[in-house]
Amino acid sequence: MPTSATELADRLGLHFDDPALLTEALVHSSYVNEHPEGAARSNERLEFLGDAVLSLVMSEALFKRHRDEQEGVLTTRRAAVVSTQGLARIARRLGIGEALVLGQGAENSGERHRASVLAGLFESIVAAIYLDQGLAAARAFILEAAAPELEAALPADALKAPKSRLQEHAFAATGRAPAYRIVSSDGPDHARHFVVEVSVEGQVLGTGEGRSRREAETNAAESALEQLMPERTAEAAQS
Repeated sequence: MPTSATELADRLGLHFDDPALLTEALVHSSYVNEHPEGAARSNERLEFLGDAVLSLVMSEALFKRHRDEQEGVLTTRRAAVVSTQGLARIARRLGIGEALVLGQGAENSGERHRASVLAGLFESIVAAIYLDQGLAAARAFILEAAAPELEAALPADALKAPKSRLQEHAFAATGRAPAYRIVSSDGPDHARHFVVEVSVEGQVLGTGEGRSRREAETNAAESALEQLMPERTAEAAQS
């Protein structure tokens, strides 16, 4: 493995029978695009698989922890953890972004710190662990990494979707609904990247990004809530 991958594995306490899986998990598509002659593969396929593994593990964990809650509340709890912003928080806490291999252009534009990139990186590492060590090892890694979020155990009424909470707050404060505006939309059809900003009465309160407009709007609302209600958001994040 390259030094960055080896150091990351050691720091996270991971062992790989096939180290190439972790190396692939750390390669952003921008690097492959700038080095088409190389043998490196991007982590996009692993990201796809990791998303499914995360959903399964978090669903199982929440199902066991909250035995009296209905499907809707459990779905909301899961979304709070595995959203782009939620996974990016975990990635930042683990410091895995430092090991990401980027193209020079993406590096210069700050992609290393972008929430969607960090979330995808975490998903890719989860998939690499799953393929190399199996579901039990992936589960152990996920549950340890997401322990602060799982242990927060917020009441159901604190788990409303960010857009709903922001709308309630905006109406109470100004009598007007938030307005969402697409700042940018780029990338191929199968891997779109949206950036959206949300404002109330012309004042921009937050910016979000995501793989769909809906996801970007949700993350923009969450960003706005972090500015408007930092104490409550900090309690929810437990990070």
